[in-house]
Amino acid sequence: MRFTDLRSAGLALSSKLEAYRGREDALVLALARGGVAVGLEVAKHLRLPLDILLIRRLLVPHGPDAPLCAVSFGGTLFVDEEVAARTQATHDAALEHFIADALGELAHSERACRGQRPPIDLKGKTVLLVDNGICTGSTMRVAIRALRSSVPARVVAAVPVAASEALAGVEAAADELVCLASPEPFGHVGLWYADFKRPTDDEIQEMLEESERELKGASKS
Repeated sequence: MRFTDLRSAGLALSSKLEAYRGREDALVLALARGGVAVGLEVAKHLRLPLDILLIRRLLVPHGPDAPLCAVSFGGTLFVDEEVAARTQATHDAALEHFIADALGELAHSERACRGQRPPIDLKGKTVLLVDNGICTGSTMRVAIRALRSSVPARVVAAVPVAASEALAGVEAAADELVCLASPEPFGHVGLWYADFKRPTDDEIQEMLEESERELKGASKS
């Protein structure tokens, strides 16, 4: 199967997540950038709040499939503990400056995308973690690892398309995995979309605002 664009993929994905429709303890967290349009349609269809998650890779001491990262999710910053340990152990000024710059860039991206929205509390919540697809699974696993620090009740990884060999690792990290298709050979995620254009910072802000308007409208109806 090939999706028309990210929004159409999100609409298709939402049909597999009906069990979470309208739940007060649930929300959609979309991986920026590629997952935001997908997450928007999921959030709109299920009448759930939408927020975003951004990842900045910092170090790859264990190889590209297991990076150490900084993650901003819903206004909360998470940094893998091993990053600080390695920085302190090496006393490398260049590394310290790199980490500081990377965290600054992540904070700037968050402000550009989320605006002045306050942080959200994920403790005890069901988080629908949405992306446009899974290739190796490393990005989704990093996101789940970060989310666990906020003690959500449940993390549901949800994607329209994924490489079959990556599913087991993500399924082990999440509480539930929802995937519409795992075609073979897979190649890369963009192959499965006719239009794979990712949104700009301004467009992400507009999507968050659209989600908020939809949610307010649904609560009044």
